Amino acid sequence: QVQLVETGGGLVQAGDSLRLSCAASGRSFSSYPMGWFRQAPGKAREFVAHIIVNGGLTDYADSVKGRFTISRDNAKNTVYLQMNSLKPEDTGVYYCASRRGTYGPTSPHDYTYWGQGNQVTVTS
Repeated sequence: QVQLVETGGGLVQAGDSLRLSCAASGRSFSSYPMGWFRQAPGKAREFVAHIIVNGGLTDYADSVKGRFTISRDNAKNTVYLQMNSLKPEDTGVYYCASRRGTYGPTSPHDYTYWGQGNQVTVTS
């Protein structure tokens, strides 16, 4: 069993930055890829970013590429999402998740464990 807790969300203005953190319990954190997803009101949960076990390869949604950076610290059992140049369309609840499946990193179905979600609101 893995528990994930996200922190770092909040209310910011367009152009500002935020860093989300996701702390994991359990020894298996460093054995699995991790991802970030987000969900805006009335919309489906969408892929944001993915990072492999050793942090050497990352993947991003086109909408955040060049603005967001995913990273991980396996010694601290934590994955991060640095969000720069935020836009109002980045507003939503952000979830971190631990990936166990093989469909592909952008599919929510590939992820077994999810955090509770953290609200990010960007005003114009």
